[in-house]
Amino acid sequence: VQLQASGGGLVETGGSLRLSCAASGFIVDDYAIGWFRQAPGKERERVACINKRSEGSLYYGDSVRGRFTISRDNAKSTVYLQMNNLKPEDTAVYYCRGLVRGYAYWGQGTQVTVSS
Repeated sequence: VQLQASGGGLVETGGSLRLSCAASGFIVDDYAIGWFRQAPGKERERVACINKRSEGSLYYGDSVRGRFTISRDNAKSTVYLQMNNLKPEDTAVYYCRGLVRGYAYWGQGTQVTVSS
């Protein structure tokens, strides 16, 4: 099982980015996958999660609800995080995590920086 996050970068306030989490070793439809972030000096925060397709639930943190959208493309084995109306407080390293067969697998982080 491997997860690889990408798509981070530098963007101005109000801008958009789309993060990708490419998965291998499992079927993304069958497991919950989430996005987390960690800013310097802060704890890792859960941003958004998408449950396995048979359950279909989504989760968004209060600070991102209405601005971020998590989605999944099973054919591409990829989970996306579309981030709109970005704010400086969204600056962090973003990680994806898959809960697969009882274990948590993390991708490497991708840096998102929002300039004011």
